[in-house]
Formats: sequence, structure tokens, C-alpha cells
Amino acid sequence: MPVPTRPKTQIPGSCAELSISDYRLLAQFRYLLGRFLAFSAQAAHGAGLAPRQHQALLAIKGYPEGEPVTVGDLAQRLGIRHHSAVGLVDRLVQSGYLVRRTDLKDRRRAILCLTSAGEKALAALSAAHREELRRIAPVLGPLLRELGSPDQR
Repeated sequence: MPVPTRPKTQIPGSCAELSISDYRLLAQFRYLLGRFLAFSAQAAHGAGLAPRQHQALLAIKGYPEGEPVTVGDLAQRLGIRHHSAVGLVDRLVQSGYLVRRTDLKDRRRAILCLTSAGEKALAALSAAHREELRRIAPVLGPLLRELGSPDQR
């Protein structure tokens, strides 16, 4: 199943509609996002996982409504092609972080489940990520509120 392509972004209005404050807010957001992603990659590597493997474990554990997750669901959540998700799942299974279980409702489908090692690794990484988000929240929260309120500028 191919990954759906995003439509080209329509740029409303002209560049003149942006103030220097807008550019500074966007630059600060990109800076904080980049710092968080760098932190995340370093934390994943420190736990013995590739960043994409950490993302996969988190996507499975945090899937909406606790629904069972298939390889196709994972591919969609990570924005990757199905065959790439298969390889990612294969490596996580081989490393002992995931197992595939046959779906009892549809025996043609495999459900992805974290093992105890996967749960433990994800819990440690998630706690570290929550702390990092709490650390940057005093800067990120007001910035997001300001970005979300064009009438306040």
C-alpha cells in the first residue's frame, strides 16, 4: 500500500502578511523542535535503539483506543512504506522488543505486541522524553499559544 502523498501546500496571501515577530516565532519553534528531536535520537541510541525503532514502539503502545496494530497501521503512523515497516518490525522482533501474533478475528492479519523488553525500553525512554518536554514547556507553551493566536499580535 503506497504512502499517500501530501497535497502541495497552498500559501495564502503574500509574504507581506508576516511580521518579523512571525519569523522569530517560527524560527524559535523550529529550533526547539530540532533540539527535542536531537535529544530524542540521542536517548534512543543510548537505550540501544535506532530513533525509528523507538518511534515504532511508541506508535504501537500509544495507538488510539488501544486498538490492535498491524504492520500497515504502523507504516501509516510513521509515514513510511509498508515494506519499510516490515523491515523495521523484523528488526524489532529479532531484537526481542516485539512479537507478531495472529489476529483472532482475522487470521490473515498479524498484530504487533511489545514484549516485556520492549515495554521496559519504551517506559524508560518515555519517562526521559516526558521530562525533557516538561523542561522546555515554559518556553514552548507560550510560543505555541502565540502562534495559535494571530489576533494577539
